[in-house]
Amino acid sequence: MITLLDYGAGNVRSVINAIESLGETVKIVSTDTDILAAEKMVFPGVGAFGNMMQILHRKGLVEPLKAYLSSNRPFLGICLGLQALFDASEEAPGCEGLGFIPGVVKRFTLELAVPHIGWNGLNIRQPSKIFDKLEGTEKFYFVHSYYVAPLDASVVLTTTDYGERFVSAIQRGNIIATQFHPEKSGRAGLRLLKNFLDTGSRPSLPARASNSTRLAKRIIACLDVRSNDQGDLVVTKGDRYDVREEGSVRNLGRPVELAGRYYEEGADEITFLNITGFRDFPLEDMPMLEVLKQTSRTVFVPLTIGGGIRNYTDKNGRHYSALEVAAEYFRSGADKVSIGSDAVLVVEDYLKSGVKSGRSAIEEIARVYGNQAVVVSIDPRRVYVPSRDAVRHPVIETSSPGPDGERYCWYQCTIKGGREGRDLDAVTLARTCEDLGAGEILLNCIDRDGTRLGFDIELINAVKEAISIPVIASSGAGRSDHFLEVFTKTAAESALAAGIFHRREVPIAAVKNFLQDKVDIRL
Repeated sequence: MITLLDYGAGNVRSVINAIESLGETVKIVSTDTDILAAEKMVFPGVGAFGNMMQILHRKGLVEPLKAYLSSNRPFLGICLGLQALFDASEEAPGCEGLGFIPGVVKRFTLELAVPHIGWNGLNIRQPSKIFDKLEGTEKFYFVHSYYVAPLDASVVLTTTDYGERFVSAIQRGNIIATQFHPEKSGRAGLRLLKNFLDTGSRPSLPARASNSTRLAKRIIACLDVRSNDQGDLVVTKGDRYDVREEGSVRNLGRPVELAGRYYEEGADEITFLNITGFRDFPLEDMPMLEVLKQTSRTVFVPLTIGGGIRNYTDKNGRHYSALEVAAEYFRSGADKVSIGSDAVLVVEDYLKSGVKSGRSAIEEIARVYGNQAVVVSIDPRRVYVPSRDAVRHPVIETSSPGPDGERYCWYQCTIKGGREGRDLDAVTLARTCEDLGAGEILLNCIDRDGTRLGFDIELINAVKEAISIPVIASSGAGRSDHFLEVFTKTAAESALAAGIFHRREVPIAAVKNFLQDKVDIRL
């Protein structure tokens, strides 16, 4: 029996599913007695340090947790579950941590994108049971803006390199904690979890030692999900956002089955975009929630869900906040939520008033779950203009002239699935969303969608140069070399594709085999 401390924020379903897939049973902590009686404990944490500690205090779990740690019974902290062990965090000045490990939690100050999102390696500093049967070359999934700085070097289990070297795991006796997410790190992560759970595992070092690590470029499979004319939930794909072919919705497969296939083929992340748009009320869209629940049982890489993350009032007058909607998706298995059209409206309001309301979907979700949980999906189209000063928006000189030979363009944001253009550009939207708390940008391009002509390099560079958070390049992939082009001609951290994967025109494995030895990837 494994006791799991779920304080109520983030995706713990994947941790439970991972543990159960290894043949163990899980008991969720409901009272302080559950902690004191535990034999083995897992503490996964996602979100904000201050919010986590407030909840632990309110539930009366801080002192029992300290007692458990002092007893040296087996403990595995994950992400925020690692940071909670320390004295304090720069994320929440004045808020005390558990103080089990002397030291503080610091924010990255780098020229690289923050949050640090993606697959990175481990420099292993001492033997541990969690390394049994690992090769030492594996990459694990990270998603964080803060890192721990212990005062006692003897507790450092691993370090990782990202602009600077930081501590990525600690161990003191039977207390182990990782900054990375084993439950989201594929087979290597499951192996590490199994080692922790297995009483027969012995402290060991992997066969190969790493002296430095590098962040891998991510290949993301995207599944556009909607109901077809028969009412079935299917994966479809648009051509410049038109998903119909000969009058019917294109049906490229079932969401859960395709997600499972992409996991087996090596996808680094999987994104579900519900393009039906939750016409009535998102929490009544049970099929989509069930897709997340079923997928997270067998797919152990990060899952993102987009579509309908906004405030609602139902037919009975009951108001539901975007935070409540997002919480339901996290509890169903999502690691990140993607906000599209509503981000445009939020930014328009903010630019008019110049004042952050603190109540927008971006701000509220980031405050509770952390910036890394909020992805903003931008759907721009090119608008050609005759000169740089033709409009008030950022204009670029393009190598692809317009229909009348125009050498300049700007990128107009759209809403409602690309059907409505707004007086707002992609660069301003991305920069403002970062300011409001978004942790990642999913950058689409209506002009390239479904064309197989390659990613819009000029758009990606324009946005990437304006922000300091990671960018996911999307729209236009048709060949493996398009992924190489986007990773060598832009600073995008990841690239997303849909149709070419669904139709097996370019399998994920083929993309990774092509990129091997050219850019850093996870094999």
